[in-house]
Amino acid sequence: MGISQGLFFLGRFALRTLAFGVHLPGSIVGCGDQPFDSAPPPPYVARRRSSAQLLCFIFAPAFPPLTVFTLGGGAASGWLPLFGRLEHAASDRQRMTPLSKVKESLESLNVEEPILLGPTIDVSVITTIRMFRNLVYLDVGAYCHEEGEGQCTFKLNNDDVTALVITLPRLESLRLGYPCSENTCATTVAFFLPISVYCPNLQKLEIRFNTTNIVDDFKNISGDPRFQELLPFPRCPLTCLEVYQTQLTLDEPGIETVVNGMIDIFPSLERCDRIDERLWSDISDRIMELQEMGISPERRW
Repeated sequence: MGISQGLFFLGRFALRTLAFGVHLPGSIVGCGDQPFDSAPPPPYVARRRSSAQLLCFIFAPAFPPLTVFTLGGGAASGWLPLFGRLEHAASDRQRMTPLSKVKESLESLNVEEPILLGPTIDVSVITTIRMFRNLVYLDVGAYCHEEGEGQCTFKLNNDDVTALVITLPRLESLRLGYPCSENTCATTVAFFLPISVYCPNLQKLEIRFNTTNIVDDFKNISGDPRFQELLPFPRCPLTCLEVYQTQLTLDEPGIETVVNGMIDIFPSLERCDRIDERLWSDISDRIMELQEMGISPERRW
């Protein structure tokens, strides 16, 4: 068998593995509505570009127009970089890449990682995710490292999150890491406004944000030049904000500022889901009271 014939055979085998659920040891992923098992990418892919180009040719048929893709068991650290390499390994003259169809069709991307072994959510991760511009559900589960170590797996800032949501306008549910109690991340409530404007269908949000200066962060949104053009736009119909054990220290005026800020940015917000955090419970109760009474704070932004 010649080299070209061998590559074609491997390509057809890869396609059948995806389409018919051939059992291979490795990470659990999903194709359409049918889950399947597939081995993680070989370790040598990351060592040289020629290997990525070869895999690009072999696996080109292996990515039909999927709608659901799930990575688990630590697979994200291999698959997400592979997506990036496959996208850029093809020559410019080809225009089509192994991901061309799935980039348009994928609606649900789920990265399920074990506790304390989750991926670091940084710019490289969201750069890859941004390729799938028609996502409706994005779920990246990542816990912080051991408590007390001062390390956080969430390496994004407000601008990074804004860049992500600009490219994913169809999102209805977004989770980027599990909210934590360390308050070490660089994101703040300031990114709530771009999320609400750029994702007009968003109904559920779970993401890490730092609450150290949450009152000032809400007050400063209207004065931030990056957000000026967003102020007049409609907001998303978000009903649930997951906060869990996110730390919060507020006095009574601070609670009022946070409640008004939340409803201003998310007019349909009904509750903040939390775990044993009294202040978040108070905020959630007040939000529910205002919504039931049909009273909205005067819009400041």
